[in-house]
Amino acid sequence: MAEPAVAATASYQSARDLLRRSPIMDGHNDLPWALRLGAPAGPAAVDIAAPVSFTQTDLPRLATGGVGAQFWSVFVPAELQGDAAVATTLEQIDLVHQLIERHPRSLELALTATDVERIMAAGKVASLLGAEGGHSIASSLGVLRALHALGVRYLTLTHSRNVPWADSATDEPAAGGLTEFGREVVVEMQRIGMLVDLSHVAATTMSDALDAASAPVIFSHSSARALTDHPRNVPDDILERLPANGGVAMVTFVPAFVSAACKDWDLSAAAEAERRGLDYRSMAGRTGLADWAAANPAPIATIGDVADHIDHVRAVAGVDQVGIGGDFDGTDELPAGLQDVSCYPALFAELLDRGWSEADCGKLACGNILRVLRAAEAAAGTSTAGTAPATTGAVS
Repeated sequence: MAEPAVAATASYQSARDLLRRSPIMDGHNDLPWALRLGAPAGPAAVDIAAPVSFTQTDLPRLATGGVGAQFWSVFVPAELQGDAAVATTLEQIDLVHQLIERHPRSLELALTATDVERIMAAGKVASLLGAEGGHSIASSLGVLRALHALGVRYLTLTHSRNVPWADSATDEPAAGGLTEFGREVVVEMQRIGMLVDLSHVAATTMSDALDAASAPVIFSHSSARALTDHPRNVPDDILERLPANGGVAMVTFVPAFVSAACKDWDLSAAAEAERRGLDYRSMAGRTGLADWAAANPAPIATIGDVADHIDHVRAVAGVDQVGIGGDFDGTDELPAGLQDVSCYPALFAELLDRGWSEADCGKLACGNILRVLRAAEAAAGTSTAGTAPATTGAVS
């Protein structure tokens, strides 16, 4: 695999060395869905131990990028609801388990922070699962607990659309944040030791979840709204609450979330989709804009844009509250120099050049999210965790 030009710099080599000591623990990667969509013969036919042409992720590139732990998203589209959403989520969980079973020398399932540290020390990628959107539980606490039993260690409360009990960042407000059942979901997640993920949710939902939370929360793949005014990003007033909560905001690389120019292009694309009667939040809607996108090329974000967001989260929330959630294979476009999972050292080289210490880079790479995961496990043994399971009954 050819090294990028930046690899010749001293900062890049220092970053590579740093990530050998403190490997990346990334908050969000959509490889399972990319394999489901992109493999003509089915995901099982794809050998991720070799370079994969249609993804941004494979085992060789994970090794080059210094990735030691990954939350694999078991995403299913928000258009799926009820039994269909649950069944497809289970299929995606099964796919991740199959990937781990097929590559035992490179991947191992991790259920706890101790697992992550042990697996990383063995030179493998600690593989955790994250369910992306409350539609995956069909408003059932019993399904939530079943997903946790299958290894899911975070649930993003919404995806691109509202769920009956929580508002999404990219839908019209309906609940005003979290409903009473939504607060029960947060409490139950923390009772069983599952991380509450506030990426994709409305700012009102973020605030309500922080009010309900007794343990640290995460943003698995979001950036800073003060720098790029996109509803998927985290406002400063929420970032300011993270130190008291102990949570972590994991900065993502999606161009529309880190570059104002890319965000403006995204708004234009959404307006064109609406003119054509397409739902821009859906994959079908975006596909239907292919001709428009070809005629109106998107601006290109940079590594510097991503580093600016990392710096901002650090400035507002503190160095203990920032992490990395690249969203590889969840976006078609990426910043220049961050085109796939091999490129994390280039980002850390940029941060070293900006004066970040190796100790602080270690917190960003994996230290902070490991602390949060361990805190979630500890909280599951105290207070609300000692009570009986909450009612399973679904809501409409």
